[in-house]
Amino acid sequence: MADKQPHLNGAYYGPAIPTAEPPRYRPQRERGCCCCLFGILWKILVVLIVLVGLAILIFWLVVQPRSFKFHVTEADLTQFEYNANNSTLDYNMVLNFTARNPNKKLNIYYDKVEALAFYEDARFSNDDVITHMNSFRQYTKSSSPMSAVFSGQQVVTLNNEQVSELNEDKSGGVYEFYVRLNFRIRYRLGDVISGDFKPKAKCHIKVPLANNASQPFQTTKCDIDY
Repeated sequence: MADKQPHLNGAYYGPAIPTAEPPRYRPQRERGCCCCLFGILWKILVVLIVLVGLAILIFWLVVQPRSFKFHVTEADLTQFEYNANNSTLDYNMVLNFTARNPNKKLNIYYDKVEALAFYEDARFSNDDVITHMNSFRQYTKSSSPMSAVFSGQQVVTLNNEQVSELNEDKSGGVYEFYVRLNFRIRYRLGDVISGDFKPKAKCHIKVPLANNASQPFQTTKCDIDY
């Protein structure tokens, strides 16, 4: 009769089995490449911004660009009559201007200049001061004359307050006008000509009637707005 095998209880008495280590997370190589590329692009962008800023600063220091100066030098008002019955305004006014280029290196091309005349916020006339027919180039450190003629009859609606102001100006012999000039100009540096700029000259003037010798017109500086 065969010998009986000893009963095994399932216990293991051999060397210890090492526990399995959890998998380590390794960043994907693609993400590292993207971060590296982003860093390079960011550095290039910063360098470009710095270079552009330096170029603008050097240009400004060398050229020292300045806006042109604009004055109303003379005004001749011979008629400004308002008929409240039919809201008709009869007017005749001539204005002389002086534009000065204060730049040492920049020339200015005056391609188009339009003048608009207002009384008490109501526009009553406009005039083409400069057109392509008489456009001109203004050299450095020079002044150029211009003229605007406002003459005719226009239907203008004025309220009671505006009519009251008109009567006060009429009794005093001096009228307050707002004249705005719209420019289209270009700058020239050497052989390089810029694109169009469209500044505005804003002129608040007090104009006496032509027969009012006691209050002559005073030269008035206009504000330039780009």
